[in-house]
Amino acid sequence: MSVTAAETSVHPVDEIPPPPTLLALGLQHVLVMYAGAIAVPLIVGRALKLSPEQTAVLINADLLACGIVTIIQSLGLTKWFGIKLPVMMGVTFAAVGPMLAIANDASLGEPTARLLTIFGSAIAAGVFAAIVAPVLSFLLPLFPPVVTGSIILIIGVSLMRVGVNWAAGAPVASLPTYGDPFNLGMAAFVMISILLFTRYLRGFLGNIAVLLGIVLGCLVCYIVFGTMNLTKAAAAPWFALVLPLQFGMPIFHPGHILTMCIVMIVVMIESAGMFLALGDMTGKKLDRDDMTRGLRTDGLGTLIGGLMNTFPYTSFSQNVGLVGVTGVRSRWVTVTGGGIMIVMGLVPKFGALAEAIPLYVLGGAGIVMFGMVAATGARILTDVDFRTNRFNLFVVALSIGFGLIPLVAPEFFSKVVKLAPMLKPVLESGILLTALVAVLLNLFFNGIESRDDAAAAARRTAHGTE
Repeated sequence: MSVTAAETSVHPVDEIPPPPTLLALGLQHVLVMYAGAIAVPLIVGRALKLSPEQTAVLINADLLACGIVTIIQSLGLTKWFGIKLPVMMGVTFAAVGPMLAIANDASLGEPTARLLTIFGSAIAAGVFAAIVAPVLSFLLPLFPPVVTGSIILIIGVSLMRVGVNWAAGAPVASLPTYGDPFNLGMAAFVMISILLFTRYLRGFLGNIAVLLGIVLGCLVCYIVFGTMNLTKAAAAPWFALVLPLQFGMPIFHPGHILTMCIVMIVVMIESAGMFLALGDMTGKKLDRDDMTRGLRTDGLGTLIGGLMNTFPYTSFSQNVGLVGVTGVRSRWVTVTGGGIMIVMGLVPKFGALAEAIPLYVLGGAGIVMFGMVAATGARILTDVDFRTNRFNLFVVALSIGFGLIPLVAPEFFSKVVKLAPMLKPVLESGILLTALVAVLLNLFFNGIESRDDAAAAARRTAHGTE
């Protein structure tokens, strides 16, 4: 009887909530990732000194491509693409450095030529990532709970820096509004509201506690304090069509393509950590084929990004925390979120409305969500045998220590990067440093598990049993 029930029951990942619930939960995911989704087009557009109209095209293209790739990743496309987990896709910040290097390379010609070189590098790197995805998926046995727990913990810690900066009201401390008491107070108000909604609301309303907190924060900012400006939203058009290759034919530069391919390896390793975190949160065991489809979609998304006038894509870690906060595991929620992103890409007025949300409002929500990612990593580590295997302590201690270097001492590797620029994507990613150190130390102390042992460990972790 139990076998039949297990065979016929629908996994929570595949459950389809009612349409109103889907819409609210999908919108919640979109609002969480929106600031990060439009940040990269703004950074690149300003670096290239593009006109406001051209930058607006980059933002609309980014939102549209975000939606398309999110649907492919969450819903699945043939047997080759899509991990079929609640994943939101967005432009990776790991590619910002190489893209700014292209933007500042005067030898490439005028700004549009540099932009087309960025698109060409993204297209080539996307093809490369799709080809090498099966190779990286073979490395799944290298990620037992002691490794995955360490990686997920550092993901949460790394994201907390983003959430704290959001709460301070500015992305960097050098800006004059950073840490303004009003910003901190509003962030605290939103965070406390989310906690109260989570504690006292039940069912559907409890699941959208983060969205309710953000909406309440926006209402207070707009009605009470007048700090939410809707001028851009009112002036934005209702419809704008984004066409492939709208800026012209891509330019393929071998050197910049090589750099972008290295970045995509970093991106895929980080994505593997996100997938493992989501697999644990949703109780869905991932095998090698699942991982291959997920990583291959990172490549496909980057290819689509280059063709649609935008940039390399990855799984957005911010939204992993939202899954942990809400407990809603349905991938149809992020499919709906992808649909909302497509609408926002075609209707700039909606995108401008989301852009008007003050950063400190998002910060109050971010601290809650990103902390949940770190807590998930800590929970996984509680299932690791530290009592009889003291080597695991060294794996966790050193991998977390190395992962914190880019966070607490950003200039630590600066001289090394000057001597070997190709190492920059690795040395400036705390997540990747943690992954490399944890994998290497686990191999040194514990060896490699068989696929069956790795699967059994993953099941123990997912069910919270020894």
